[in-house]
Amino acid sequence: MNIASEVAKHLLQIKAIKLSPQKPFTWASGIQSPIYCDNRITLSYPKIRKLLKEGMAEKSKEFGNFDAVAGVATAGIAHGMMLADALCLPFAYVRSKAKEHGRQNLIEGELQKGAKVLVVEDLISTGGSSLAAVSALREHGVEVVGVLALFTYNFEKANNAFKAAKCPLKTLSNYDVMIREALANRFINLIDVDLLTTWRMKVGV
Repeated sequence: MNIASEVAKHLLQIKAIKLSPQKPFTWASGIQSPIYCDNRITLSYPKIRKLLKEGMAEKSKEFGNFDAVAGVATAGIAHGMMLADALCLPFAYVRSKAKEHGRQNLIEGELQKGAKVLVVEDLISTGGSSLAAVSALREHGVEVVGVLALFTYNFEKANNAFKAAKCPLKTLSNYDVMIREALANRFINLIDVDLLTTWRMKVGV
C-alpha cells in the first residue's frame, strides 16, 4: 500500500480536502486558494483514523528514538494523541500563546527536560504554527527530533523555513500526490491541474 496515495484519496473522498480551482476559497490570511484542507474531519471516520494512526506510527520510525509526542494546538492535538496512544508514549500539546490565567501555561502536559520529542501537526502550509511550537519546546529544554504532519502543500517557503530551523519535516501525504489522486478519481480535470500547480508555485515561494 502506498500510504501517501491512500491518505490523499481518503481526504478527498470525505472532503477533508476540498478543491475548487474555478471558484477559490478565501483563507483567513486573505489568500485566494483553490484548495481548502480540514483534517479534523478525519476524526469522524474510524477506518480513516485507523489508517492515519498506523501510518503515523510507521512514519515516526524515520525520526529514530524519541520519548514523547507533542501536538500543535488545536488541530494537531487529536492526531498527536492518536500517535502517542499507538506508541504508548507520554503526550503534551503546545498552545499558540500562553494562557492568560491559572498557571499561564504555553505547554500543557509534562515533558522532562532533555527529553526527545516528536511534534505532530495536521497540516503544513507556511509552517509558522509548527515552527513556533518547535521553538517553544526547545526553550522548554527538550530536544525536538522533528515534525510529523498528515499533509503539506509543499510550499517552498515552508520547506526553507524548516531547513533554516534545522527541524526535519515528514508527512503522510502531500500536494503533488493529492493532485494525481484527484485527477485519477475525477475530482478535477487537466485544466484544473494546471491551475492548482500554478497557484502553488505562485503562493508558495
